[in-house]
Amino acid sequence: MTSKEYLKEMFSLQQKLNDETNGIGWENGYTKNNRMINWKRCIYMECAELIDSFSWKHWKNINHDTDWDNVTVEIVDIWHFVMSLLLEDYKTNNKGNLEKLIHDVLDVQGFEAFTKEPANNAMADPMELMNDIESIIHEMTGFESDLFDGLLKEYFALSRKCGVNLRILYRFYVAKNVLNQFRQDHGYKEGTYKKVWGGKEDNTVMLSLLQSDKVPTIDALYHKLEKIYTSLS
Repeated sequence: MTSKEYLKEMFSLQQKLNDETNGIGWENGYTKNNRMINWKRCIYMECAELIDSFSWKHWKNINHDTDWDNVTVEIVDIWHFVMSLLLEDYKTNNKGNLEKLIHDVLDVQGFEAFTKEPANNAMADPMELMNDIESIIHEMTGFESDLFDGLLKEYFALSRKCGVNLRILYRFYVAKNVLNQFRQDHGYKEGTYKKVWGGKEDNTVMLSLLQSDKVPTIDALYHKLEKIYTSLS
């Protein structure tokens, strides 16, 4: 797949997920249940969760290693909300269609590097990474946000430092998108969904289904999740 194809598939899946969970017209800032949507808040809250993957607390767990599996999960979660923010921005401000949006993302400084091999996260400096994450939080909490030279540029650089490039992002995004759809289909919004499966969080179960480099099909992954979830009932 080309970079353009990776992006088109992910943005299309995100549009579909948002349409189904929030209702058609969610780009206007409200869900079908009239709940206000704030994608910037979603992004900086996920960034806070990403920081918790590192041993940053000076008063406890000071010798804990970085949870790199969770770093990947949070990087992908942030991407869901970044795409949603961009889709909303282009729709409400009449900036163009999906093709135009993808073209603009491809032009972001640092995107080409993001398509290359990622950095070895074993060599990463956690303090530097946390500073990068906080830079994104700062970008999202200001009144004026630069979505391309600010948010996207910083996101792509951070992801690559964390060991995630475009191909890896796509692989895990597709899996997490399926999990998000599965959650919605099984009562997540209503509060009846069970997020812990046999002592493991569903994110962990989902990651265990991605042991090979091959990206499973959406239907196959959904079926596997259904089989495991049903067996716990």
